[in-house]
Amino acid sequence: MIVTLTANPSLDRTVELPGPLARGEVQRATAVHQQSGGKGVNVSRALVASGLETVAVLPGGDGDPVLAGLLDDGVPYAALPIGAPLRSNVTLTEPDGVTTKINEPGPELSAEQQEALIGLVLERSLGATWVVLAGSLPPGVPSDFYGTIARRLRNRQDRGDAPMIAIDSSGAPLVAALSGDTEGKPDLLKPNALELAELAAAAGLSDVGTAEELEADPAVAAEAAAAVVKSGVGAVLATLGSKGAVLVTADGAWLATHPPITAVSTVGAGDSSLAGYLLASMQGGSAQDCLRQAVAHGAAAASLPGSTVPAVHQTTPDAVVITALQKD
Repeated sequence: MIVTLTANPSLDRTVELPGPLARGEVQRATAVHQQSGGKGVNVSRALVASGLETVAVLPGGDGDPVLAGLLDDGVPYAALPIGAPLRSNVTLTEPDGVTTKINEPGPELSAEQQEALIGLVLERSLGATWVVLAGSLPPGVPSDFYGTIARRLRNRQDRGDAPMIAIDSSGAPLVAALSGDTEGKPDLLKPNALELAELAAAAGLSDVGTAEELEADPAVAAEAAAAVVKSGVGAVLATLGSKGAVLVTADGAWLATHPPITAVSTVGAGDSSLAGYLLASMQGGSAQDCLRQAVAHGAAAASLPGSTVPAVHQTTPDAVVITALQKD
């Protein structure tokens, strides 16, 4: 079982444009896709598509379009009513794969609602192998919210075997994953190049380099990820766009690349990469196996329209090339 938490879910609308985005102009869309979204929700959708058992934990009341979308997609969920509608996000995609996102802040969660949401995660994660804490945090929620949940998962009296914890976020909530004690740090972090630069700087690596430099040079990305691992994180899976992905653990560092694809939409590709990693992990795969499936899933997602997630049979892990990297 894999439990995902999406603290700030959304109804995602993806609008496909026939040409480059023209500011101030009227443009007609060629297609529009709408799905329930948020990073954790996307991970659960991808896991369901591949036949894995999952439950998506999120705030939201009965009748909310986000929950209705999950029902339509056959995604099991546990929702906390909050008395407010969930947000909507809009993504504009251009023919060459360039995407522009407009994300709403989402409804504010009170201290009581935050505690209830933590309790729902603890309840649903009993017996789970992985718990994924993903996405932005809504207004009113402190940046160390994910670290607090990680500590509660590992310290509860009835826990049995504590689940492994993955965090996929950005900005302050992501950097906060490196603060505090070991119990608040995840077994896996899944940043992109920009987020990896932020993490490496927070881990004390001087001269980190820009996101563009990390994405262009996987060896530099591996060095940055290694600094994050040394800070107490179990592993870093850094997605680097068309350059593939780097995985760094205490035991080694690897680069995975996929043959070029025709990118249709990169929306949710990183979430699909995380789902691919978890899928291979649940099947007992090695670190390299998990990395291979992560890149295969991400490539497949980028070749599909909107925020469509691939099933495992739509991925091509045999096409992925794994290269060992030097790790300090």
